[in-house]
Amino acid sequence: MKTLLLFVITALAEIVGCYLPYLWLRKGGSLWLLAPAAASLALFAWLLTLHPTASGRVYAAYGGVYVTIAIGWLWLVDAVKPTRWDLLGAGLCLLGMAVIMFAPRTA
Repeated sequence: MKTLLLFVITALAEIVGCYLPYLWLRKGGSLWLLAPAAASLALFAWLLTLHPTASGRVYAAYGGVYVTIAIGWLWLVDAVKPTRWDLLGAGLCLLGMAVIMFAPRTA
């Protein structure tokens, strides 16, 4: 559960770090959005270092959580209701993440 929560926080930091420049570039937002965006992306990079397993495995598994959080962002922030295919895809990504992160390993 701790690992999944860490993945969720990491994904939110990355999404916010990318969304704020989007607001600036595409929606006429303030240039001041870039400062918290940079801080959020720095937080994202730092959070990746806290994951308890090999970096390649973390990055692969994180992708599944990122996709799921991005679909939630689509719904909550962009006000676009996900389709059943969006939800199915996100579920498959989470299943893939679970296989990668929690498969039995030899020492």
